[in-house]
Amino acid sequence: MAWGECSGKANFRQIEKKILDNIIGPGKYDSRIRPHGINNTDGPALVKVNIYIRSISEIDDVRMDYSVQLTFREQWRDERLQFDDLGGQVRYLTLTDPEKIWKPDLFFSNEKEGHFHNIIMPNVLLRIHPNGDVLYSIRISLVLSCPMDLKFYPLDKQTCSILMASYGYTTEDLVFLWKEGDPVQVTKNLHLPRFTLERFFTDYCTSRTNTGEYSCLKVDLLFKREFSYYLIQIYIPCCMLVIVSWVSFWLDQNAVPARVSLGVTTLLTMATQTSGINASLPPVSYTKAIDVWTGVCLTFVFGALLEFALVNYASRSDVHKKMAKEQQKKQWELEHAALEADHLEDGATTFAMPLVHHHGDLHAEKMRQCEVHMKSPKENLCRRWMNRFPSRSKRIDVISRIFFPLMFALFNLVYWTTYLFREDKEE
Repeated sequence: MAWGECSGKANFRQIEKKILDNIIGPGKYDSRIRPHGINNTDGPALVKVNIYIRSISEIDDVRMDYSVQLTFREQWRDERLQFDDLGGQVRYLTLTDPEKIWKPDLFFSNEKEGHFHNIIMPNVLLRIHPNGDVLYSIRISLVLSCPMDLKFYPLDKQTCSILMASYGYTTEDLVFLWKEGDPVQVTKNLHLPRFTLERFFTDYCTSRTNTGEYSCLKVDLLFKREFSYYLIQIYIPCCMLVIVSWVSFWLDQNAVPARVSLGVTTLLTMATQTSGINASLPPVSYTKAIDVWTGVCLTFVFGALLEFALVNYASRSDVHKKMAKEQQKKQWELEHAALEADHLEDGATTFAMPLVHHHGDLHAEKMRQCEVHMKSPKENLCRRWMNRFPSRSKRIDVISRIFFPLMFALFNLVYWTTYLFREDKEE
């Protein structure tokens, strides 16, 4: 019984051999000639395409390309390959040598690199059905170009395409069509380290050149960049550096080494962070979202260093003014003492001068009271607050403690509102 089954299978293989010899044997089939159009007319051959995306391994921002591995399938009808299915016994024939028959001259127009998979055997499938339908399937890996717009980096979305077109046949001879019903499938185990595939679209991109019009198919893959990595590696460290630079406002104005060291260290660290970010991106002519962030953070750190320079200058100015006032007071006391000594010699003058001086003091006091009554309560409150910090250097530090955090909070509000809640024109 087993021998009979083996004999039957052997006979069936002989039948397949005879069918193949009959349709593609020597002198039977010419692979250089394309098939006829629909209903055996001279119209263009129609090729239906569908792809299965197996993996996307890398999306490179510097080279602006991405790597993809896919199973590529084409289906078309070639009446020259029709055969008798022997009452349904032969569902299809599997051809191990695809070079024996005609195949569409499709190529990937945005391909940079690519290769077939040949381990252990070439990953190629070719089936011929009794009515002449041909299924051609192959597994390939490609590196495809992906022009990126990095204006919103790293809060951006990128659209990368797979472009497939005919190389030599014009639309008069060959037309590519997407297969009806789910022409693009994506593996469920697709995981990218820095991106998420949000969705994809299929479209037609028939192109016209000076040699004719060529059929073209396109798949647009919409990737959204994962923001959590950049939040941890860039945004939070930059915020911490800016806040650390504000510690200088709380240090004593005379602690020059401490304040200078803090300002210079944070400035150099911020500059190093900025250069490291730019090193991982291509040089572009426009401003990116990350450039705005690092530029403003660097400005705040630099501003804190300049604030200490202003405080130091104001402190030295206050010292000079204090010394000048003390010197002027000493000089006035000496002059007053000499004047009183002269008055002692003249009795009349001795009694008149203090009286005049006392009268002058009363007049000055009345003028000050008038000024106080004439001022508004707001100015009085402001003056009262300013009088708590008699030196200008201290006032600058106190104002900076309020001004810098307030402006940085305002910048964050504008920045995140602009980039997170922007209108996505592509959508």
